[in-house]
Amino acid sequence: MPKFAYTALELDGTRVTGTTAADTASDARRVLSDQGLRPMRINEKTSLLKFEITPEKVPREEVMHFSRQLGVFIKAGIPIMEALGIMAQESGEKVFKKIILEMIDAIYDGETFAAAASVHPNAFPNYYIGILQSAELTGNLDSVLNQLADYMERDIDARSKFTGALIYPGVVMAMSLVVVLVLSVFVLPKFQVFFTSLHAKLPLPTRMMLGMSGFVSTYWWALLLAAAGVAVGVVYMRKSTAGRIRLDRLVLRMPVLGDLIQTAIIERICRVLASMIDTGVPLPDAMSVAAETSNNSVYRAGIDHIRDQMMEGKGLAGPLSETGLFPGAAHQMFRVGEETGTLSEQMETAANYYYRELDIKIKHFTSLFEPAVIIAVGVVVGFVAVALVTAMYGIYSQVHSA
Repeated sequence: MPKFAYTALELDGTRVTGTTAADTASDARRVLSDQGLRPMRINEKTSLLKFEITPEKVPREEVMHFSRQLGVFIKAGIPIMEALGIMAQESGEKVFKKIILEMIDAIYDGETFAAAASVHPNAFPNYYIGILQSAELTGNLDSVLNQLADYMERDIDARSKFTGALIYPGVVMAMSLVVVLVLSVFVLPKFQVFFTSLHAKLPLPTRMMLGMSGFVSTYWWALLLAAAGVAVGVVYMRKSTAGRIRLDRLVLRMPVLGDLIQTAIIERICRVLASMIDTGVPLPDAMSVAAETSNNSVYRAGIDHIRDQMMEGKGLAGPLSETGLFPGAAHQMFRVGEETGTLSEQMETAANYYYRELDIKIKHFTSLFEPAVIIAVGVVVGFVAVALVTAMYGIYSQVHSA
């Protein structure tokens, strides 16, 4: 019998993980529900005798369009099975089309829409499933699907802005590395042979340049091994809890970039919490899902601490302030929402505020990073030019004086 790894919530909001045996993912979900657990993620465990194949990730744009279109169909009175069938036929993304067809089969077998979607984490994230489960209980699935589409659209826009800000500096940096490698491995060694044949006394910049060139061309394999070792070390640290926390904390402390990443995380947390609370998801469950969507172990641990303190009756705003992970503006908005009973509205306001802040900080980061890269490339090229020109001038002076 297949085994399924799961992440679920207990009645008090505590997140638990484990494995259970069942014939299908739907059966595993029923087993967990009978045990009083609320499944968040269920994945079949692959046997050691089989090749482990990671499911191909479905583009977020596909899920966004799917949510918006399905919401329109349901609002128009089209049965969900018929709507899913139409969307499966029209989908041009093969992986997602297969997922929709599997969801149709699961619903035919008696599963809910949220349960059918939950066995496909490569398409539907945790917060998506949590919101769907509450929407099915309240009967407002069409409006919730539109809210999910709006959230994903904002998230995609924020990610594209951040990625777009890195494209130009990244290309410039890559080209500069290529230029430096070509100069070090192919061009400068020939100059060294030329200078040696003249028995000329070279100036210090030229000797420094030729020394670095000789080191790179001789010990390139050691540099590659060092780079590979660093990459393996980072991957190994990411797999351990303590190492992942150290790396994530280091990222958050980076100048400019750390502040940018922190703003993006806070915006995502506020947006997820606002969407889930607005659809009736209990706050402890919503916080567990928000912790997962932060994609940062420091914030994940902080939100788990806030949830635990809140379950002990200490409220939300106080424990949130103790973590030191949220700025003062967020503290005030959360406190007002908690005291006035408008938490979802205040979190939506906070999400919109930090979305605008993210846009400003991306532009600020771009305005600083692009000149920094250009200056760094200019320094390298200028150093090479000065080293070569001073060497030529020194040789000319020595020959002329002789």
